[in-house]
Amino acid sequence: MEGVSVRKIKKICVFCGANSGKDVAFVNAAFHLGEVLGKRKIDLVYGGGKLGLMGCVSTAVAQHERQVLGIIPSAFTINNLVGETCGKEIKVATMQERLVMMMELSDAFIALPGGFGTLEELFQMISWAQLSIHNKPIGVLNINGFFNGLLSFVDHVVKQEFITPRARKILISATTADELVDKLQAFRFESDPALSKLKWSPSSSQKEKLDLTLRL
Repeated sequence: MEGVSVRKIKKICVFCGANSGKDVAFVNAAFHLGEVLGKRKIDLVYGGGKLGLMGCVSTAVAQHERQVLGIIPSAFTINNLVGETCGKEIKVATMQERLVMMMELSDAFIALPGGFGTLEELFQMISWAQLSIHNKPIGVLNINGFFNGLLSFVDHVVKQEFITPRARKILISATTADELVDKLQAFRFESDPALSKLKWSPSSSQKEKLDLTLRL
C-alpha cells in the first residue's frame, strides 16, 4: 500500500450469520477474520451473543485481547436466546436502534456470509453511505464465492441505471481478511454532490431515524 493514504480504523463492525452455514470454510474464515483484527489491534462491534459465525469472530477477537462490544436487542436476551456475549454488551430496544448505534460506534463495516438479517444490515449501511449519513468503508468477505451472485446482481442494477457507478464504489469486496482490511483502510469516500447537501442531525426524532430506511 505504498504511496496510498491509509484511513485509521480502530473499530470494525462485523455483520454475519447466527448460523455457521453449510461450508466449514465460513467458520474458518470467521475465526481468521477475528485473528486478523486482533493482530492489527482493531476492536470489534457486532450483534452480540455467541451463535454461529457471530460467536466465531467475537471469540477470536477476544482471544487476541482486543475489545468486543455486542449491541443486542433486549428481546434476544430473554431465556438466553443467543447465548452470552463475548465482551461488553449494550442492550437496545429495537433493531433500528441497534443498527444506528453500530454505525455511530464503528469506523468500518464487514459482512461475512449470513442470511436476511446480515443482508439487511449490509445494504442499510450502503444506502446510508449513499445518502452521506456516514462516509465509512463497507466490504464483504467473499469466502468461496459466497457473495458472487450478490455482486453480480449489484453490477446488473448498475447497468440498468438504478445504481450509479459512483455509488457502486461504496461496496468493497475481497477474498481474504487481510486484503479486505487493506482495502477498507485505503477507501476514499466519493459523495454524490446532490446527496452530500442533505443535513442529517444527530438529534433527529425517532420518525426521522425511521426515515433513513427510505428506498432509493
